[in-house]
Amino acid sequence: MSKILGTKGERLAEEFLRKKGYEILERNFRYDRAEIDLIVKKESTVVFCEVKTRKSDVFGVGEDAVDPKKRNQIRKAAEGYISGRGLEDSEFRFDVIVVDVAEYSTRIRVIEDAF
Repeated sequence: MSKILGTKGERLAEEFLRKKGYEILERNFRYDRAEIDLIVKKESTVVFCEVKTRKSDVFGVGEDAVDPKKRNQIRKAAEGYISGRGLEDSEFRFDVIVVDVAEYSTRIRVIEDAF
């Protein structure tokens, strides 16, 4: 996937979440060598989001790309974010946001509590 397509997907996901009432806390948060695409908050829940953008499902659906190794990296970055901001008593979840970009349409799917 090209970096341009990935960036476009992250922007679309962010816009989608804003419209759903989420507050954007961080974009492309890095901790050590791990990264979280979006960190958002709705009510009292902090949500760590991995965004996967696809033009087609030839290489599988987006959520399939979030394998155990990727999940561990996201968890590690989330732990760094939580401890760095003193949020140990907050509620958390990990979502995968799949952005399917076709020539004439875009579909966004949110898989809440994906892992």
